[in-house]
Amino acid sequence: MRFFVSLFLVAVLLVSCSDVNKILKSNDYNMKLAKANEYYDAKKYMQAQLIYEDVMPVIKGSADYENTYYKWAYCHYNQKDYLNAENLFKGFFENFPNSTKAEEAEFMRAYCYYKQSPKPELDQTPTLKAITHLQTFANTHSTSARAKEALTMIDELRMKLEIKEFKSADLYYQLGFYKAAATAFTELLYNYPDSEKADKYKLMVIRSWYKYAENSYEYKQAERYETVLNECADFIDRFPDSKLSDDVTKYKSETQNIIKKIKDEQAQASIKR
Repeated sequence: MRFFVSLFLVAVLLVSCSDVNKILKSNDYNMKLAKANEYYDAKKYMQAQLIYEDVMPVIKGSADYENTYYKWAYCHYNQKDYLNAENLFKGFFENFPNSTKAEEAEFMRAYCYYKQSPKPELDQTPTLKAITHLQTFANTHSTSARAKEALTMIDELRMKLEIKEFKSADLYYQLGFYKAAATAFTELLYNYPDSEKADKYKLMVIRSWYKYAENSYEYKQAERYETVLNECADFIDRFPDSKLSDDVTKYKSETQNIIKKIKDEQAQASIKR
């Protein structure tokens, strides 16, 4: 059944392409534009796009140019061609800054970057661009109804960046690179101090430094365990009501006992000498 459905779709596409080719061969640009608009209204964006691209050089500067440019951009957007749609929306508000659709086009440019934002594991360059453009839009159109939507999307994108940073820091920890993990979790906490998981990140800083001290040479352990105590004190100061406080208290107590033991052993060794 699926095979016959696929054949039907291919046949429809071929017929449609044939019709578009006939239209493109015509020298009647008024007819071409009318047909492109018909395809657009019917949500046949690929066909509309092909004809719009053909007529754009001819109608440039005419009364139809602005609306055609607008629909041309949306043809790409509605086909999920966000890269080209972004460029066209940018071109629209640059060419028609006084248009009633200029604000929408500027927002849609930023939204196209938002749509290109990948999974947290991947390169987040499009995400950073999206945040920049959405923030710019929110700043320059603070009274717009779209400004609130832009800020909501920024929060979502920042969460994605936070997840990526967390996974990177956690990978260091899982691989046993505890000093790197401690540094990465500290940086994560610095970048997202208001995160709902801020106390968890701080606990991971403590755990990382604890494991780093535990696996250090004996003559370095006391100094590195002192770092653990400092981080525990900072946690208690910053997150007095955290549900993770018991874990921190445990690390603090264990670390104090270890430091005391190390110092006692060092004192006994000094007496023997």
